[in-house]
Amino acid sequence: MSTSTDNAPATQDVDLGRVGLWSGGLGGIELGRLREVAAEIEELGFGTLWWGEAPGARETLTQALVLLGATERLVAATGIANLYMRDAAATVAGARTIAALHPGRFVLGLGVSHAPLVEGMMRKEYGKPLKTMRAYLDAMDAAPKGTPESRQPGPPVLLAALGPKMLELARDRAQGAHPYLVTVEHTQQAREALGPDRTLAVEQGAVLTTDRADGLRRARVHLEMYKGLPNYRNAWLRLGFTEDETQGDLSDRLVDALVVIGDEEAIGARVAEHHAAGADHVCLQVLGEKNGDPALDDVRRLGALTR
Repeated sequence: MSTSTDNAPATQDVDLGRVGLWSGGLGGIELGRLREVAAEIEELGFGTLWWGEAPGARETLTQALVLLGATERLVAATGIANLYMRDAAATVAGARTIAALHPGRFVLGLGVSHAPLVEGMMRKEYGKPLKTMRAYLDAMDAAPKGTPESRQPGPPVLLAALGPKMLELARDRAQGAHPYLVTVEHTQQAREALGPDRTLAVEQGAVLTTDRADGLRRARVHLEMYKGLPNYRNAWLRLGFTEDETQGDLSDRLVDALVVIGDEEAIGARVAEHHAAGADHVCLQVLGEKNGDPALDDVRRLGALTR
């Protein structure tokens, strides 16, 4: 991973590995069991473990410490830390503390979340994404440096970037981008926008089944919560999907582009397509029977893709 940018201080070098795991179900696991799960994910060979942050979930920097304390090599990556959940000074102080305790094993994924969540659940005003992110990065850079770790290289920062302007900001002000719910075509576009020297870590949904009807059902259960969020719908429209395809049940074409359904070979092939399109790292989100299901049995079967 690139360790510096023209406008940002040097950061620690972190090896994400070629394949990681993105899990939306970590917050539903009791803490003692969570430590066991993290250790098993490390043993399976996944390079990095990613998770999201939303109102009502565990505080993301604290969860990173839990996961890192339970493992020896696994990289912990917020995917993403919601900038509306804490001010910039708190974010940079917490992230640098984690990086000092576990050097080379933490990545700060940072994002602007979505207006319905911020305004509806958090009762906060949702600002223009690009302007808000730029101001937040400015505030992080300007945060006081009163501790030893604050004067040392901190963790890499990856921005949740879908559109071209946010990708440019990720190129210019961060170490790269962490696009979520995107297609292989988007990965190619993101690599072109970021240039060759920034890290591109993409999320890929996956349903491990040869029953196509069940796979489509599980994928649509997963996508239900996202289709009403403008940031994602706008990204799909930019990729050439029609208004009709992005509404209602979502078209099979869109579902297949966002979530790979099939056996281990099919999922491995999609991962390879992302790498060929320019991804440095692909984090699989393995979808279970319902939202929040960590699908650990399927994760175990997919551990072979890390080798």
